[in-house]
Amino acid sequence: MPKMKTKSAAKKRFRVRPGGTVKRGQAFKRHILTKKTTKNKRHLRGAVNVAKSDLGHIAAMMPMAGL
Repeated sequence: MPKMKTKSAAKKRFRVRPGGTVKRGQAFKRHILTKKTTKNKRHLRGAVNVAKSDLGHIAAMMPMAGL
């Protein structure tokens, strides 16, 4: 059997935390920022956890992550 590979796009976008949760960046913070309010941009800062319903998809894309 060939080796199971991690999707390159997934390893760039997600990090698995020691507790088993997955960290992701916020969307809608890359461009067209002039029409977004300061409050909206402030709330988009930082990282958040991936939803539990999406963890199965991430586990399939990152087989070596131990999810």
